[in-house]
Amino acid sequence: MTVLSNISSTRIWDASRQSREQRIAAGSAYASGKQVAPQDTTKLLEAVIRPGDRVCLEGDNQKQADFLAARLAEVDPSVVKDLHIVQSGVVLAEHLDLFEAGIAKRLDFSYSGPQGTAIARTLKSGKIELGAVHTYLELFSRYFVDLTPHVALTVARCADRDGNLYMGPNTEDSPVVVEATAFKQGIVIAQVNELVDNVPRVDVPGDRVDFVVVTPETFYVEPLFTRDPAQITDTQILGAMLAIKGIYAPYGVKRLNHGIGFNTAAIELILPTYAERLGLKGRIATHFALNPHPTLIPAIEAGWIEQVHSFGSEVGMDDYMQARPDIFFTGRDGSMASNRMYCQSAGLYATDLFIGSTLQIDLQGNSSTFTRDRIAGFGGAPNMGSDPHGRRHASEPWLKAGREAAGERTGLPRGRKLVVQIVETFSDKLVPTFVESLDSIELAKSLDLALPPVMIYGDDVSHIVTEEGIANLLLCRSAYEREQAIRGVAGYTDVGRARDRTTVEDLHARKIIQRPEDLGIDPLDANKSLLAARSIKDLMHWSGNLYDPPAKFRNW
Repeated sequence: MTVLSNISSTRIWDASRQSREQRIAAGSAYASGKQVAPQDTTKLLEAVIRPGDRVCLEGDNQKQADFLAARLAEVDPSVVKDLHIVQSGVVLAEHLDLFEAGIAKRLDFSYSGPQGTAIARTLKSGKIELGAVHTYLELFSRYFVDLTPHVALTVARCADRDGNLYMGPNTEDSPVVVEATAFKQGIVIAQVNELVDNVPRVDVPGDRVDFVVVTPETFYVEPLFTRDPAQITDTQILGAMLAIKGIYAPYGVKRLNHGIGFNTAAIELILPTYAERLGLKGRIATHFALNPHPTLIPAIEAGWIEQVHSFGSEVGMDDYMQARPDIFFTGRDGSMASNRMYCQSAGLYATDLFIGSTLQIDLQGNSSTFTRDRIAGFGGAPNMGSDPHGRRHASEPWLKAGREAAGERTGLPRGRKLVVQIVETFSDKLVPTFVESLDSIELAKSLDLALPPVMIYGDDVSHIVTEEGIANLLLCRSAYEREQAIRGVAGYTDVGRARDRTTVEDLHARKIIQRPEDLGIDPLDANKSLLAARSIKDLMHWSGNLYDPPAKFRNW
């Protein structure tokens, strides 16, 4: 007991608080109250960040603290160095400039999107020490365990003089990042568009914010979920028809998540036309965990969709969402509130189906967006596209999928989430989607990664949809049947041509593989006449001109 008492009496129990106080004191030299002039931001960062710190720089997949990113890239590398960057999105060029300059050394992230090629190059050059490529929920969870930021650089639409932050529709990652940092004695710095007397609503309380910088320009938001209907192809429309008639209808899927892409945009745009003709209104696609895709507008206006909860917002959708509070989650100020952690949890546990696309699928159904020269990250797809074994509430789609997977086996009833990959057999430039082995396997070897970056594991995938038809992997009873079912919808790729024709014909006879004609679908009917909107301008008209599309999508 004496030894323990001595240890207790000599240990410092508030070292993190003392460090915070020292950092605040150093940073206050460049602040008036909480407000810091834009031209002093780099000096502020040099004052409060220590070498080796874990720093979260937002860095979401849409909303960017771009001013703070640029100022962080300007710090003196002899003062601020060897940072461990823990942020969901590596989206801006400045995010990678940190590693090129030696300011940052280690990286844990989820999504890289437009920087996918550059991050692959930087990794191969040895300038990034990679921790892991996470799902969003995984990274957010680790903020509260072993990747807690010492400094968080966040972004908001406005702040008041007490530091209360208003995010508007793009709340996104900010609350979870700020909470993890502030309650573990970290420093929170916010970039805002303006300082106001009273914020419209408090998304982050001011007592969690240490410094505020009013920037010369508004922060950047990527219109990540906008798809121009004019770019949707007949093949994508065919895939949408197959998904609706071959999966949504027989399972009665109401609660779901759509991934990003033209394939799912096509589904959204033929709900008020093709699905309406099938008499499916009210029976499918009523509740979404989904960003406010502009291509949802016709289905909302036609009375198909009852509710949408969002990970983030989408450029140009603010007025439309404010005018549709019965559909979206809106605050007392009228604007929508998004939250990526809440919506990821909803998509994981509260939906019955995920449908999304990918760059490569192998013979076991494993998929990845990592190729030899591109590391796009995962985002939320591994959470959405997985069967959560912790689920304990039943629904008919979930139970039906579970019965199919179980077959003749007996035991406790157990459901299955429907996880659908909808792809074309050849992607851009005639690159085959189906491969014998994922590029990510070789990438892992070349970068000495302990875990190959697989986006969705094959044993979670229930169905694969291509222009050739649908493969229901739940009904396969062996690894060989599963492989042949995948080959059976892989078309004229090398994988498809290597099919065992006898086995594939047997799988077709057992309805494990269904062709368009089996579902009464004529591929010649798959054309743009089925789209409820055929252009961005059509989406505006559907919205009553409440939708205000970004300039780059205005081609009239």
